[in-house]
Amino acid sequence: MAIGSVRDMDVVLIPGFWLDASSWAQVTPVLEEAGHTVHPLTLPGLESKDANRSEIGFADHVSAVVAAIDALPGAVALVGHSGGGSIASGAADARPDRVAHVIYVDSGPISEGGAINDGLTAVDGEVPLPDWSEFDESDLAGLTDELRDEFRARAIPEPARVTSDRAHLTDERRYRVPSTVISCTMPQQVFDQLIEQGHPYVAEFARMERRRMVELPTGHWPQFSRPQELGAAIVAALADAP
Repeated sequence: MAIGSVRDMDVVLIPGFWLDASSWAQVTPVLEEAGHTVHPLTLPGLESKDANRSEIGFADHVSAVVAAIDALPGAVALVGHSGGGSIASGAADARPDRVAHVIYVDSGPISEGGAINDGLTAVDGEVPLPDWSEFDESDLAGLTDELRDEFRARAIPEPARVTSDRAHLTDERRYRVPSTVISCTMPQQVFDQLIEQGHPYVAEFARMERRRMVELPTGHWPQFSRPQELGAAIVAALADAP
């Protein structure tokens, strides 16, 4: 299947935990200026702070991305930030013939039977944004006090089942989908060492037949701390798939 021009791709943007489509607001102009058509998503349960998300799970978020893929006419690129990277890999497993490239922003693909992060504390079926003290300083790099306040004000509790449900992947054609990691908190040397050691954190990515890792040093939320640079890194990855 022809994937179209790299200068005119449909790009589906998948937010990480606690975020909706608006979290990509400073990144999308960079992609649009490069000629791409951008589709930032708000995943089920993240529509508002008052939404009922108690029954929403990992598969529901994957289904929402698959529906976005199916609504578009040709091949698409998926960009997933943090937990959204796991959702992107689930969608690539469901539609390996439609996904031209998956770009993982400080994240990576999930493995069969894995959970995104089942160590987060759930309250009444949802996971509020934790206190900043629960994050590593490397995660928070680049987030000024003002950006932290803005992030917390906009944060929406994540459906608890999305964080803890086990992923079920069925199509090994997903390993043929070009995959790029834009790493913000881990240097390439460390990343490469983990792959050489067969570390489970990178095991699924290591199985990708066409893969690349690039660095964008900042904290875990580059869409806030370095949005223009993140957009440029995504554009560069789309122009030169591994």
